[in-house]
Amino acid sequence: MEIVSLSKDISLKRPLEMGNVEQMKTVKLVLADVKSRGDKAIAEYSEKWDRVKLQNFRVSKIEIEDAKARFDFELQEDLEEAAHNIRVFHEKQKRSSYEVDVKNGSFIGQRVSPLDAVGLYVPGGSAAYPSSVLMNVIPAQVAGVKRIVIVSPPNDQGALPDAVLVAASILGIEEIYKIGGAQAIAALAYGTETIEPVDKITGPGNIFVALAKREVFGEVAIDMIAGPSEIAIIADDTAYADEVAADLLSQAEHDPMACPILMTPSDSFAREVAREVEKQLSTLPRERIARAAVERFGKIYVAETIADIVEAVNKIAPEHLEIMTNEPHEIARQIRHAGAIFIGRYSSEPIGDYFAGTNHVLPTNSTARFSSPLSVDDFIKKTSIIYYSEESWQQHAPKIARLARMEGLEAHARAIESRGWTKEMDQS
Repeated sequence: MEIVSLSKDISLKRPLEMGNVEQMKTVKLVLADVKSRGDKAIAEYSEKWDRVKLQNFRVSKIEIEDAKARFDFELQEDLEEAAHNIRVFHEKQKRSSYEVDVKNGSFIGQRVSPLDAVGLYVPGGSAAYPSSVLMNVIPAQVAGVKRIVIVSPPNDQGALPDAVLVAASILGIEEIYKIGGAQAIAALAYGTETIEPVDKITGPGNIFVALAKREVFGEVAIDMIAGPSEIAIIADDTAYADEVAADLLSQAEHDPMACPILMTPSDSFAREVAREVEKQLSTLPRERIARAAVERFGKIYVAETIADIVEAVNKIAPEHLEIMTNEPHEIARQIRHAGAIFIGRYSSEPIGDYFAGTNHVLPTNSTARFSSPLSVDDFIKKTSIIYYSEESWQQHAPKIARLARMEGLEAHARAIESRGWTKEMDQS
């Protein structure tokens, strides 16, 4: 990894995958086609891009049971424990409706309601991501969403990975469809003969999925357009170079556009980590992907002080931040902007990806400055409640009418004045 001095122009910014003209044209065509022709269009796109001819998009109960029968028992127990941890964490995020008395028998309040239906996109094809199932479904369940739908692209045999089906089964999700790409997003947004539309779509996908989510936003809600993974590590010479290198590569192996960076006040430690990264890269099964990320976006920054590093971190707002220093908790208290903070030697980033219970769907590309991890809040909506008694109305109607006329909205004022006090005055 390249070693450079920490400078004030540090940035995690990489070109956002907005898609080229052809990709956007394809996505718009697919969305319009599925909206118009429904299941028939989906079947054609599945055959064209997933190379599979499906008679039925929906995963059957038999397929789920067969997947469970084949699945490793110890791995299933691991998934169940991870699901428990995730649920316990997200239960703390639940919100309650409330009312505030405002005298004279009046009240105002807020009603918290779950969304009616949400759709989760799980990447697939040749890979399996059961952790995506857990991280997206559980906060929706905690919020109280009644209908949760999973879509995921099938392999060339027309099947979904056993791990995905087992994870869904652990959570009691049965509405699962073997479709992917922009056509899956279209089905969730617009509905087809087989699939009823949802209110919100969450979950990561390729560039066509990302573009489709962006395009249907407004028709439905979406979680975020997440970019490639990022990890920033703050470490001094009390840390272990091999562990720091391993954590950097844990994110580099995700994507050639991933961004792994280390910030340290120690020049000798920086050189030691750089050697370890190169050593470990050569043994990784996904070496090609990880090496591309390291060479394009990986950096080791050497700073004068830890204070300079903290300032830089708060500027770049990384998706994942690890702190491996002599005083990690003190540094963590100074961090304002990061998607998730991992404190100390034993809090390696994959703990958050799979098991701790916090959500691994995190803001990227410095958007942690103003956005948050996926949570129960993403699956609820809030409704304002207003009840004014006659006494409150009598007390405040003239004030409200005056405010309306101040803004030049006469109909607003007359709406207030149309109530009983003016009628009673006229009758008298």
